[in-house]
Amino acid sequence: VAREGMETAVFFFSSVQSAGGGTVLPLVGFLIGIAISILLGWLLYAGAIKVNLSKFFTVTGVLLVFVAAGVFAYGVHDLQEAGILPGLNTLAFDVSNIIPPTSWYGALLKGIFNFSPQTTVVEAVVWVGYVAIVLPLFLRPHRPVETRTGDAK
Repeated sequence: VAREGMETAVFFFSSVQSAGGGTVLPLVGFLIGIAISILLGWLLYAGAIKVNLSKFFTVTGVLLVFVAAGVFAYGVHDLQEAGILPGLNTLAFDVSNIIPPTSWYGALLKGIFNFSPQTTVVEAVVWVGYVAIVLPLFLRPHRPVETRTGDAK
């Protein structure tokens, strides 16, 4: 709990610093987020919201596969910038005119999935390869574990 609290405080502080002086928008967003969290926690506790935990963890797991693919591609880009891997100037696509990095949705995609509007071919291959291998492994059906009943002799 202490670590999560520290992360929240650092995140909030950096949001306020990056927003510049004279604006209360980060505070308003923070308070709205806290209020929604409290409401959802209370609704879950009161039993007003039923959550299918299997579906919940499947969906969050799939999202984490995409997050991990973005982190992997970001690491590959850093290796390209360092000159360790080739292809820094060979772009697979450039959608910076559609998804500007300075827009709110560009920042959201970058923050959650490490999305880059100017993706190199190597980054794209690594991202697609990671998702193509890990996602089916994550989603493969699991056989139920047999439980033995009775006394072992």
